[in-house]
Amino acid sequence: MSYKTLFPHLPGEPMKLEPVERALLAEVYGVHVIGSRSAEGVYNLMLADWVMQVSFKPRLVAVSLENDARTLRFVRETRLFTVNLLHEKDGEEVARKVVMPSEAAKVRGRSPEEAAKVIDKLERVPHAFTQRGMPIVAQALAWYECEAEQFVPVGDHTLVIGRVLDGDLLRSGEMLTEKELGWEYAG
Repeated sequence: MSYKTLFPHLPGEPMKLEPVERALLAEVYGVHVIGSRSAEGVYNLMLADWVMQVSFKPRLVAVSLENDARTLRFVRETRLFTVNLLHEKDGEEVARKVVMPSEAAKVRGRSPEEAAKVIDKLERVPHAFTQRGMPIVAQALAWYECEAEQFVPVGDHTLVIGRVLDGDLLRSGEMLTEKELGWEYAG
């Protein structure tokens, strides 16, 4: 018997998704805020789900960033970034403040006036800076700072492999996941 016979679709799930999309959407990701700075000193925060540790010695992490992301441009320029793990209690508040692109032109269908806007997300979120000048979200569960060592093209994203330079656990609790948010970034 085929699995499709046993599980034609899940209750309440949209029917237009391909089976493989439904499978990929079942993956649970943590919700992170990536902090970056351009060579000219312009800061940015962006929401990222696809983050993981990939090595103990040296401590390396991988962050997957869209090829047209402002953050990717900034990381290429300075080779530095922070990863802020959002807290289960109030991480949604932070996520909502940084989820939209800083460069409004990235959102299709905006008027020329709206598309010309650039949002300073740091103004929206309480923050501090590392010794190297990278943003730390004050409400985060934890943070770590990385220096980019590799940029690996992977389809419509670039995998940035970063060496962890510093970091800390800011408070107790658990990390916010997409599951708690009801958001998804996969498929």
